Amino acid sequence: MANEPGPAITVQPRSADWIDAAVVAGGGRLVEPADATAMVWTHSSAPEDLASAVADHPQLDWVQLPWAGIEPYLEVLDPGRTWTNAKEVYADPVAELAHALLLAGFRRLDRYARADTWTRGEGRNLFGARVTILGGGGIAKVLVDLLAPYRCEVTVVRRTAVPMAGVSRVLGEGDLHEGLRDAEAVVLALPLLPSTIGLIGAEELALLAPGAHLVNVARGRHVDTDALVEALESGQLGGAGLDVTDPEPLPDGHPLWSIPSVIITPHCGNTREMAKPLLGARIAENVRRYGAGEPLVGVVDLDLGY
Repeated sequence: MANEPGPAITVQPRSADWIDAAVVAGGGRLVEPADATAMVWTHSSAPEDLASAVADHPQLDWVQLPWAGIEPYLEVLDPGRTWTNAKEVYADPVAELAHALLLAGFRRLDRYARADTWTRGEGRNLFGARVTILGGGGIAKVLVDLLAPYRCEVTVVRRTAVPMAGVSRVLGEGDLHEGLRDAEAVVLALPLLPSTIGLIGAEELALLAPGAHLVNVARGRHVDTDALVEALESGQLGGAGLDVTDPEPLPDGHPLWSIPSVIITPHCGNTREMAKPLLGARIAENVRRYGAGEPLVGVVDLDLGY
């Protein structure tokens, strides 16, 4: 007996060979929007275009979004269909960068990389450090594993305080200040929500151990930039590793560029080269699940906003 045709999937607003291949690998059929029941959305933002696409094709009952962060689309997401994003898809590369920025800051590679003459030795061990991670998702879980050989005392602050392997203590979001108190490093790896904008300001930075290091691989708007600059320039903070900033891109001449204890990377925790195989695998898996009537991976919780 011939196999039943796979689910009808459209790729919008533009296709690519690797995305098409992922849909086919999952058993899907590539069709025009009018003939589809599901859509893989490929634009990193353009919420107005996404709104038009779903409004023009109300038969679409599932939409796959390309990134873990969905803040550009929040006004578009409706309860009439299933929305999935790329949550946890990019956990490995982003956690890898967070680890690199943390280790580089502790060992003062920021200053050494800028030096143009032989300098005295600086830095401290990451081994045994008190590290607080804000966020308990995929990035945090991978980072906890990466920190295991350093025997760090890891605290995680997340929405709900449920135990996590390899973590000394897990605190709820209401215990943020307790989680930050005397931490020698804090890593931001949480979604951007109205409640997490400006989460780290002068009061929170003052709770950290003197000379602590801050790493942000989440979103720049989590941190009060003026308070961060002041803490760095005063020496209250020992340094920062920033893959994201507010504003972003960080303008030329901004004070953060000239602070020697800061490493700035251009929001490259997950590059396009890294993303293709990872997102391709997620698309293929979700198309397979969709065709089989199984629960999809990375379903967006519309109430929580991620």
